[in-house]
Amino acid sequence: MSILVDENSRVLVQGITGREGMARTKLMVEYGTNVVAGCTPGKGNQTVLEVPVYDTVQEARENVPEINTSVIFVPAPLVKNAALEAIAAGIKLLVLVPDRVPIYDVLEIAHAAKEADAQFLGPNTLGMLSVDKGVLGMMGGRAQTAKQWFKKGNVGVTSRSGGITSSIGYYLSKSGVGLSSIVHVGGDVIVGMPHPEIVKKFQDDPETEAVVMFGEIGTSQEEQVADLIENGEFTKPLIAFIGGAAAKSGTRFSHAGAIVEGNRGTHASKVKRLKEVGVHIVDNFDDIPQVTREVLQTLN
Repeated sequence: MSILVDENSRVLVQGITGREGMARTKLMVEYGTNVVAGCTPGKGNQTVLEVPVYDTVQEARENVPEINTSVIFVPAPLVKNAALEAIAAGIKLLVLVPDRVPIYDVLEIAHAAKEADAQFLGPNTLGMLSVDKGVLGMMGGRAQTAKQWFKKGNVGVTSRSGGITSSIGYYLSKSGVGLSSIVHVGGDVIVGMPHPEIVKKFQDDPETEAVVMFGEIGTSQEEQVADLIENGEFTKPLIAFIGGAAAKSGTRFSHAGAIVEGNRGTHASKVKRLKEVGVHIVDNFDDIPQVTREVLQTLN
């Protein structure tokens, strides 16, 4: 078992004939993901890496009815229509890779997803990777790199930064700590599956024994994770690093969703709340592997 992608995933790539779509389809296919169809309006009746391409999502599902996941590589202004099309066709998991998706578009997608009992990762995400099972999005860049960097194990990673997601996975693996799944929740203010949703999935994953979380200033994602722990909804060890310690009010730190406004979403408030519920806070990013190893030793 893993989270979000496994041997039962049947993946559609929307925008498969574009430059990014083709490149990332190559990554996903070569890593072992079951990419079974692509979709680009007006580009039907061709193939990309032997993957059949259809004009619409509905047409793709009529021909390949087992599709249950869509990864979207289209320009930001087109993401809403692409996502709504996938949801309307009955696809239950979407990965919205592009950044700069208008916030009101994301709200519409979120409403449609809730009505259809669907979920989406992103927008503004590299996606996710379950080791030796599959990639959704662009995690790792190339299949060969992903296979070299990320080694199989029992630690999950959830991060608000794409680059940091890969870095944590790489340094944990290099230090001998293997991974179950690594997830970039997305860097925007509103995302489909923020930290709390991902840690709940790790809670239900028998292959994950502990989780590393990279948080940032802005939003209340990390505090919501603390609430889950306090309520007994997440019981596995959590190691956390919170970026943006030096950021002042009104400062944006790296991502659109990482901004301090007044006393809300500050580094200090997040660290304080997480410590209250027993999270292992790491002050120095380089210490994440060592602290994770120490936590895992206590489980044996």
